[in-house]
Amino acid sequence: MPRRLLKPGVFVACLLPLVKLGVDAARDHLSPNPIAESMNRLGFWTLTLLLASLAATPLKTFFGWTAQMRVRKMVGLFAFFYAALHFTTYLALDQAFDFSDIGADIVKRKFITIGFAAFVTLVPLAVTSTDAAVKRLGFRRWKRIHRLVYVAAVLGVVHFVWRVKADYLEPALFALTLTVLLFARFVPARGKKASPAETGKPKNAGQESLSRT
Repeated sequence: MPRRLLKPGVFVACLLPLVKLGVDAARDHLSPNPIAESMNRLGFWTLTLLLASLAATPLKTFFGWTAQMRVRKMVGLFAFFYAALHFTTYLALDQAFDFSDIGADIVKRKFITIGFAAFVTLVPLAVTSTDAAVKRLGFRRWKRIHRLVYVAAVLGVVHFVWRVKADYLEPALFALTLTVLLFARFVPARGKKASPAETGKPKNAGQESLSRT
């Protein structure tokens, strides 16, 4: 793909699952429980995009690919966007803004507790994803905050595993993918000279994102 088309192409690709969901809902092609299916689809794409953003650095490290580095911020923010839609669907459509029931759900049902924790973890990453936030916080502090993306990914996968009642294939694949990405990210770093972006130099700070890897 030509460089000038990379970002628009990725932007459109990230929106397609939402468009498909909207079309299926309008045509009444969802399951007998459309709210549950909507939440499931939005949650699936949250994890897919979050793990895709985390794969950017390993792909560069092991294969020398660099194109994905230009869009990982966008992909990470789309992950947050889908997470927000997932949570809003639960809040508005599933629970009808009944905050007493929502609070009880979060406390009593462990998969909702861990899912809520994952969403809350993503919020400061999205809020501080701008160049202005990097300057305001300082790169080192900003970098520490954005390491929470790994916590959010782990919590998100656990949420999916605990949510599923029968077919564990998809959550198992997500868990395996995350394990590989974490191994690839942290193990080689011990014997590898850090890049300028990893040593705290602010020159490339604006290229960092919610999906800092």
